Amino acid sequence: MPSDAVLYQAAALCLTYPDEDLIARLPLLREAAPQLREFTDHAAVTPLLDLAAHYVEVFDLKNRHSLYLSWWHDGDTRRRGMSLVRFKDVYRRHGLEFSGEELPDFLPAVLEFTSRTGDTALLTEHRAGLEQLRTRLAACGTPYTGVLDAVCAALPASRPGARR
Repeated sequence: MPSDAVLYQAAALCLTYPDEDLIARLPLLREAAPQLREFTDHAAVTPLLDLAAHYVEVFDLKNRHSLYLSWWHDGDTRRRGMSLVRFKDVYRRHGLEFSGEELPDFLPAVLEFTSRTGDTALLTEHRAGLEQLRTRLAACGTPYTGVLDAVCAALPASRPGARR
C-alpha cells in the first residue's frame, strides 16, 4: 500500500457529494490527512445545504470541472467507452469488481481503488486531466482546489510512455 493511501481515501471522501457522513468524518479527515485541511476546515464551518449546493454548482452543472477522468482524455466520444472498459479491467486484475452507481473513471472511485491497492497507474496515466481539473478549480476559487493540489502532489512522477 502506498504511503499516501490515507490521503487518497480521504480525498475520495472529500470529492463525493457531501452528506452527514462526511460531516461526521471531518475531525478524522483533518487529523489523518492534514494536506486536506483547507477543504476540511471550510466544510466544518459551512452548512451542509450550502456545501451540497456548491458541490452541484462546481461538479454537476459543467463539464469544465468533470470528475470523470476519461472525459479529460477522450471527451464525449466513442473512445471513452473503451477507456471505461479499461478502468474496469484494471479493477478486475486486482480482484475487485466495480459495481458503483458512478462510472468506473469517477475520480473518488479511482482514489479509493488506489488507496486499497497501492496501484497509482490510473491516476498517473490521467495526470494531465487531473492537472487541468486542478487549474480550473483554482480559477473558480473553490475549496476543492486544495484536494486536487494534495492528490497531484502525492502522485509519483510520470513513467516514460505512460498513456496521456
